[in-house]
Amino acid sequence: MSDTVFVTGGCGYIGSVLVPLLDSDDRIERVVVMDDLSSGSPRALMGSVTDSIAFVRGDVREYGDVENAMRGCDTVIHLAAITGAASTHDHRKETFETNLTGTENVITAAGKLAVENVVLASSCNLYGRATNPDLDETIDPDPINPYAASKLEAEHLLRSAGERFGFDRTALRLATNYGAAPGIRFNLVVNQFVFRALTGRPLTVYGDGSNWRPFIHVHDAARAYAHAATQPESWDHPIYNIGDEAENYRISEIATLVSEEVASVDMTYLRDEHPGPSYHVNFDRLEETGFETKWTLREGVRDLAAKFSDYGNHPRTHE
Repeated sequence: MSDTVFVTGGCGYIGSVLVPLLDSDDRIERVVVMDDLSSGSPRALMGSVTDSIAFVRGDVREYGDVENAMRGCDTVIHLAAITGAASTHDHRKETFETNLTGTENVITAAGKLAVENVVLASSCNLYGRATNPDLDETIDPDPINPYAASKLEAEHLLRSAGERFGFDRTALRLATNYGAAPGIRFNLVVNQFVFRALTGRPLTVYGDGSNWRPFIHVHDAARAYAHAATQPESWDHPIYNIGDEAENYRISEIATLVSEEVASVDMTYLRDEHPGPSYHVNFDRLEETGFETKWTLREGVRDLAAKFSDYGNHPRTHE
């Protein structure tokens, strides 16, 4: 039971889907959203704000902001972070301040205020450039960018804090997000490819396109957070990979799929002096929770293209 849920970064991409999902859950009486609006926007919550949703403008790097906003909450979903893994090489200090210090503030406040359950947003990106074709949660991560490194350290903080404070806690290592949402991001490969295809521009692939990446629709990502928040008894482990085995793709395959489903476009391959992460992920542990994803990448690409063309056109809804 989660009477009041506190969501950091609730005006972001996943938050724009998660907040209304939580608000519609009969087990939840109130949702408190905290966001500093540095990257998210209130427009992400348009059509979703009700009497049972409270908004607090605050910065997770400021402990006082976090504790004041969290008071009276039973469950915490910590989404707030500097994202865009590749770009964090140029913003290492800011990335660690937000993603690590911010997490420490959230965890400390949760312990002080006797919160029952903390769910942390992590990422499969922390597996780095892995040669193992079956990466489960027992594999040692090898982060290759500040974003992933900060997320790995945040996981360590959460694990030790759970032992110290006694609250339920789990870190969700999400596959790469994609799909239509009020707070959609376009620095994500699928969303960017769909937009480029719709506007007649080539799909630019950095490197040779052989890098592996698992993908998850943003609505499935939001559902995973909601499931972990409302049913902590089903999430026994401190870490879970979140996605589906069938949704592991090479980047070149993504370009081909978008070309097939949206518009036939040229693909441009650019040599990349700093190859990005490559990881093929195993999601067997997730099955133990009873949670399952609903969207396939092909369906998500079709849906996103349709919403660009006609926002009222909803070829498939899983919610």
